[in-house]
Amino acid sequence: MSIESTELTLQEQFEEVIREDDKLKIQEFLNSRNISEVAELINDNEEQAPSIIASLSVHRAASTFKILDVSMQKEIIHHLPALKTAELLNELPADDRTDFLEELNTEVVRELIKMLNPEERKITLSLLGYPEDSVGRLMTPDYIAVSEDWTVKKVLEHIRRYGRDSETIDVIYVINEHGQLVDDVRIREFLFAPPEKTVRELADGRYIALHVNDDQEAASQVFKMNNRVALPVVDDQKILVGIVTIDDMLWVASEEFSEDMQKIGGTEALDEPYLEIPLLRLFKKRIVWLVVLFLGEMLTATAMGYYENEIEKAVVLALFIPLIIASGGNSGSQASTLIIQAMAVREVELSDWWRVMRREIISGVLLGSVLGVIGFARVVIWSQFFPNVYGEHYFLIGLAVGLSLIGVVLLGTLTGSMLPIVLKKLGADPAVSSAPFVATLVDVTGLIIYFSCAYMFLKGNLL
Repeated sequence: MSIESTELTLQEQFEEVIREDDKLKIQEFLNSRNISEVAELINDNEEQAPSIIASLSVHRAASTFKILDVSMQKEIIHHLPALKTAELLNELPADDRTDFLEELNTEVVRELIKMLNPEERKITLSLLGYPEDSVGRLMTPDYIAVSEDWTVKKVLEHIRRYGRDSETIDVIYVINEHGQLVDDVRIREFLFAPPEKTVRELADGRYIALHVNDDQEAASQVFKMNNRVALPVVDDQKILVGIVTIDDMLWVASEEFSEDMQKIGGTEALDEPYLEIPLLRLFKKRIVWLVVLFLGEMLTATAMGYYENEIEKAVVLALFIPLIIASGGNSGSQASTLIIQAMAVREVELSDWWRVMRREIISGVLLGSVLGVIGFARVVIWSQFFPNVYGEHYFLIGLAVGLSLIGVVLLGTLTGSMLPIVLKKLGADPAVSSAPFVATLVDVTGLIIYFSCAYMFLKGNLL
């Protein structure tokens, strides 16, 4: 006998509370839920999102707001009362507030900044003054810094007093009298050290720091390589100006991954969610690359026109053009995707170009040989059952197709693997060497290889 569960889902519980129209009960219900559950309710009840945020305590509202999608954040701010908006913006961590303001137009940002209290306004304007996609835009000024002359006892008292407002207390930052970063010390070192011991005695001078103008993507690699939850940020004078935490790096990694996937697909990176971006802007981001690729493919038509006489004499050669082009494009797309991904995670560096080329030459020959044998076998076997399709010179046609496939696949793997490295060397984004772009380059040269092989084998026979 089965027992039907009578437990209500989160959404059903919320609807039940809403029906009672009791503000206190709604507040109690929302404040008793995990932040992730409140965010889920907001996403499932978009029309009530502003009222849900307004019902939360200001601290929980800020914690929920910062994990929502940008489109939802904009919607909430647009409908939230001015007083609640001011409370929310002032409560948000400086780095999360800066990330949100970056997504808005200048006029809206100007109005929202007016709502900040003087201290938060100063911090926000400072962060917005750093270059876009720089570490300075990500950092937060909420950290614990101590003097190297302090004792462990004084440090612990300082942490108890100010640690609640810090983004993290896992690491304590040591500065000198000029505010310059001297070291970073894990809090466990202070917990187990004698109270009278000085900070200078605990510091070893070995620390890793980011610069305010460092690129965010490069900073995420520093986090990955050093297994840190937070890193200090310094300026040109090595003065400690903030810290960057791992949660910010996770957002950066997610955004960079999305941009690379879009570029690999042959389009400019979208700076808004797909369903939120205006259609005209989406058109502009897609049309540029389509025009570039179209102009490239026109060279394919030019190449076919150059071999027009050969095609007229042996129409059978035209049957294999799609096969040759597709094989070269597919092999190039494979190689470019592999190398772009390897470069993104620092498995391949610019200095590895020769190792990459050597591997792709071997891979290209092996892959092309397999496809070449299959192509040759297909022509020969098919001719045994349908002798009129390829004619009496089917064996030579098969050889031309097989050898062409080896050359085209080899060319595709070399182009696909080397192009990202060349672009990186020139200072461009390797992801620009997308699969459609590589395929377009290989199409033209693939036709040249194919008709050259056909001319070599069929000269004096069909040609």
